[in-house]
Amino acid sequence: MKRVVVTGLGMINSLGLEKESAFSAMVEGKCGIRTIESFDTQGHSVTIAAEIPNFDVLEVLDAKEAKKADRFIQLGLKAAKEAIADAKLPDNVDMERFGVASASGIGGLPNIEKNALVCGNRAPRRISPFFIPSSLVNMLGGFVSIYEGMKGPNLSSVTACAAGTHAIGEAAKSIMVGMADKMLVVGAESAICPVGIGGFAAMKALSTRNDDPQSASRPFDANRNGFVMGEGAAALVLESYDDAMARGATIYGELIGFGESGDANHITTPTMDGPLRAMKAAYKMAGEPKIDYLNAHGTSTPINDKNETAAAKELFGGKENCPPVSSIKGQIGHCLGAAGAIEAVVSLMAMRDGVLPPTINYETPDPECDLDYITTGAREADIHVVMSNSFGFGGTNGVVIFRKI
Repeated sequence: MKRVVVTGLGMINSLGLEKESAFSAMVEGKCGIRTIESFDTQGHSVTIAAEIPNFDVLEVLDAKEAKKADRFIQLGLKAAKEAIADAKLPDNVDMERFGVASASGIGGLPNIEKNALVCGNRAPRRISPFFIPSSLVNMLGGFVSIYEGMKGPNLSSVTACAAGTHAIGEAAKSIMVGMADKMLVVGAESAICPVGIGGFAAMKALSTRNDDPQSASRPFDANRNGFVMGEGAAALVLESYDDAMARGATIYGELIGFGESGDANHITTPTMDGPLRAMKAAYKMAGEPKIDYLNAHGTSTPINDKNETAAAKELFGGKENCPPVSSIKGQIGHCLGAAGAIEAVVSLMAMRDGVLPPTINYETPDPECDLDYITTGAREADIHVVMSNSFGFGGTNGVVIFRKI
């Protein structure tokens, strides 16, 4: 099968409107979590999130077209445009061999909420004609393919918080088996709205540290009490190794392993076994290399962080053999279906720059979370292989491994 490499990256989140500023802020240990400003939080038990400030949709869509796209699509287009420009593709790309693999956990939840209220409070005939196409998860890939002229495979992953990572795997498969020469992976999420925050809060999944937003998300810390919702998007241009080398492309890394698994256990409570099997599958496919950095799912929830730590120790044969670990969710919140794509971009940039972003807000050690977490600021390191984990509701898991070329 064909080798697959990454030649373009794009990213937008609460710390930056493009990849370089966002990554620099992460390395500096900055936090984008604040009191919610996009809606009135009166009556909500959770009033904090990692919203993206100063995003101008007119950078990617004109005012008329913007009405047809929910915010998650708008953010995805922003990241996609950056990744495509970053890849510096030639003018003669065969667009029938260039596809897109999109990802989102929820999709257009704000539009769903808005139009449900219109239907109930006014009349069904007042529902926007753009409601359905602006809300469907696969319309992220639809918009990207239309605006960029991509006529290859048009795929979509809707696997909760593992969606972005699964999209990378789906895109790679398309290239490996010859269905496409190039694929754009784009993951996006923007579910910070009354029903989104209220729904996750009702599950007791969110941190309630409303009086201290910057310290609310604390992966692996003994006093963690839930994740913080984030919004964002990331995109990666994948292409065959041979094509990338032939055109002299800059290569961020080669995708050498990916793994997928199901817990078959509970709709929301994760196991250790499911994530471990996905990690094992990716590790075996990659040839069991020395992993220099693990970008953890690290949600700041009591069960995930404990299970992920246990899975890493099982995979690598004890904590003394585990690589350095960090989670960026303390800084940008949990971006749900976009998280895997964002964290893959961050992992590749960490490998490029030889610097590992920190896990912020780690103050009190948890005896069940005892790995080498990067907690006292960014760490310089010689990085050749990185692993990134993503686990989602429904017991769906995805893991990717990249190698420097």
